[in-house]
Amino acid sequence: MHQTQKALLLDRKFGNFVVGDTEKYKPGPGEILIKVHSVALNPADWKIQKSGLFIEEFPAILGIDIAGEVVELGTGVTEHKLSDRVSCQSQWEKDKAGFQQHAVSLAVTAAKIPPNISYDEAATLPIAVSTAYLGLYNQKPHGAGFSPPLSSADEGKYAGVPIIVLGGASSVASLKHTDFLKSLGATYVFDRNLSFDTLRTEATQTIGLDLVAPDGTLVIVLNPEVKSKDGKLVVPFLAGLRMPQNLELLETLYHEKITGFLERGLIKIL
Repeated sequence: MHQTQKALLLDRKFGNFVVGDTEKYKPGPGEILIKVHSVALNPADWKIQKSGLFIEEFPAILGIDIAGEVVELGTGVTEHKLSDRVSCQSQWEKDKAGFQQHAVSLAVTAAKIPPNISYDEAATLPIAVSTAYLGLYNQKPHGAGFSPPLSSADEGKYAGVPIIVLGGASSVASLKHTDFLKSLGATYVFDRNLSFDTLRTEATQTIGLDLVAPDGTLVIVLNPEVKSKDGKLVVPFLAGLRMPQNLELLETLYHEKITGFLERGLIKIL
């Protein structure tokens, strides 16, 4: 008989979130079972509920950004041990989603949380880091094609600099802590309370493409409202964990890089 656990369930397409019971899953080969301590509230969660995108099997469990403790190892796992603190990006599968007491993750894409980072802080990382990292460093036509500057030789040069500045772009953040944000490298600070009509998707993409240098790339995570022109490439993309074009870069990031980046202040959590 399967063990059960509590989960936050989306009861049907366009439905409601309700607390219910689900199976307590077992990790398969190359997987770990995580006792969930913290889950970020990601815009994708309410967008899936509202739009009906991505998920076809209900009741569904959402929750993309997970932080917690390793409580069981699947066969062949050598990257982690019991009680390791980890964070991970979930997949669109019920056993791997975050809004439940325990979730399964691929061992190779679960990053160890260093002692200086809390579970709540770690839960803010996965999809945010994946999106920035893939958009900048994935090869064209899946990203801008920059070479990651995060090698050991660059650590002193780039320590504490926001990831989007590392890629050669400008930081954009909200108005509340202007001085602090600029000290971290933000080039512009905009009032987040500006009317959305002032910053329409089409307008921002058009302006963005105009600002891109010759032979440059505009990377976007929304549906494109503009087309490539004048040698400038428009690249829409998704930061899906197991998409073939993303796999190698994300495995390297989470398995080999990100824990050290956090320990040494190369990536800072705001």
